[in-house]
Amino acid sequence: MLRAAKAETHGAITIVNAMATGKGAALGVNLWTRATVALTDRPGDFKATNKTDPHEVADLAEATAKHVFVSLGVAQRLGAVIETESNIPVAVGLKSSSAASNAVALASLHALGTFMNDIEPIRLGVEASLRMGVTLTGAFDDACASFLGGLVITDNAQRKILKRFKPRGRLKVLIHVPQAKIYTRDIDSGSFKTIRPFVQVAHQEALRGNYWVALTLNGLVYSMALHQDSKLSTAALQAGALAAGVTGKGPAVAAVVSESKVDTVRASWKGTGGRIIETSLNFRKAKASRVLQS
Repeated sequence: MLRAAKAETHGAITIVNAMATGKGAALGVNLWTRATVALTDRPGDFKATNKTDPHEVADLAEATAKHVFVSLGVAQRLGAVIETESNIPVAVGLKSSSAASNAVALASLHALGTFMNDIEPIRLGVEASLRMGVTLTGAFDDACASFLGGLVITDNAQRKILKRFKPRGRLKVLIHVPQAKIYTRDIDSGSFKTIRPFVQVAHQEALRGNYWVALTLNGLVYSMALHQDSKLSTAALQAGALAAGVTGKGPAVAAVVSESKVDTVRASWKGTGGRIIETSLNFRKAKASRVLQS
């Protein structure tokens, strides 16, 4: 009997984007990605399908599973069939790649009966993402927030968690998602040199616990560097949001809002096109379980 396993991880929004400095921070939100990995007796053969959008390329899922199998020394005798599904919009800055690589790495490990500490599946997913070119820095901050939940501040270059926070209060996250997509491969990282000092300040503020200030400052300076309009962030702040800014490389904009201000902030985005996702903060870790396959 060959084994299969399934895993679930979550999305995240940016607190500090690491692309300018190699140090970042991200906050888990209640969007999800699920992966199922079924072992096969076809050595080195990995086939992945995105059940949510079959037209979306599933190369990252295949590469992540293969990297796990190779790292464990079992690719010469086993392969896998991988399926993913998600409610995280792709290529808008909501950590869909980190969530996918996390879920596939964790499901692969469980299918193989290998259980590691939380950082190991994150590390394996980050390595696969770097090899596939879906991240400039390894997105260790995004991967940690996706896998561990809560607010995680990191040194991506060292792959080290510097600090974790659990924001309190009755909070919601509103995310404005336009129709446009931006892929990491299309980003000119040279444009980040001019904003590096400001991003360093944002990271320091996050470490001090001023993470809403960090989110807003980060969003403003990256909007400038990425030539994206900051009017949605400004509108949300004027309507009472605790923080607002472009998330990741954009073009999505995230606003952290007290429950009493949700309707006001949502109204401030009326007529701006795209769609609005309302979600909450996530503090749950990724989870996985094994199932038997014939």
